[in-house]
Formats: sequence, C-alpha cells, structure tokens
Amino acid sequence: MAKYKEAVYWHIRRLVVSHDDAQDAAQETFVRIFRSFRQFKGDCSFSAWIYRIATNEALRILERRKDERLSLDDPEAVTSSLMADEYVDYSDLEAVKLQKAILSLPTKQQLAFNLRYYDELGYDEIAAITNSTAANVKSNYHIAKEKIIKYMNSTD
Repeated sequence: MAKYKEAVYWHIRRLVVSHDDAQDAAQETFVRIFRSFRQFKGDCSFSAWIYRIATNEALRILERRKDERLSLDDPEAVTSSLMADEYVDYSDLEAVKLQKAILSLPTKQQLAFNLRYYDELGYDEIAAITNSTAANVKSNYHIAKEKIIKYMNSTD
C-alpha cells in the first residue's frame, strides 16, 4: 500500500477531480486489492492490476455522476466544477486550463491520456488496465492529445 498509495490517489483524482471522492475511491481500491489478492493471476503486471482496480473505482464514481459530465462546449461548467474543489491550485492557470481540457474528454480518452502522460505507462500496460488493445489505447491517446493541444492553443 505504501508503494502505490500516492499514485493510486492521483490516478483516481485526475478522473474524479474531487479530493473527497478520490480519497474514498482510493480507500475502496485498497480494500478490494486486499480482498482479492489471491485472485491475482499474473496475466498482467501487479501495478497494472492495481491501476485496473483503481480505474474501476473511479469509473463507479463517474457513472454515478454521468449527468454531470463536462464538455468543452460549456466552459462555465468545467470551471465551476474545478472551483468547487478546495485542493486545486488556481494560481497555475495553465494547469487549470489543462485540467479543463482533460475533463472534457470522453472517459476512454481521459484514461489513455492520464495513464500515458502522468503515469508514464506503456500502451500495452494501459491496455491491460482498461481491458482494451494497445492499438485502441494509442489511438485514444493521440486523439486526446490533439484535442488538448487544440484547446490549449485556443484563447479564453
């Protein structure tokens, strides 16, 4: 737990945004890991298995809030969602803008981008985490990257 606690928290946090939700999901992730440890078969790396469980916990939270999904077409909704979290550093405007762009992406693109960009995982490992193929992950990552670049280059 000590080795993965911070990485799991930030992986979940980038998806769900809220500190409280991320803490709850991270805690539930480790409960699930301990309960199902004997079921780990080694068909993927241990870290990929942990990320898969963490991803599923984050997706459960997002599913409960699917009516609240953000869109680049509604920048006010994105901003108000970020502003609701007291743990966001608003002095770094570029980071806030990047977070807005990432949050507006479809879930598969968010996952691919976050796991590749922030966690520096390879496409095969991301595919194992997301139950996808490396080709699909690579495609989602590149589409996400292009959307983010376009958003970051736009003027607000």
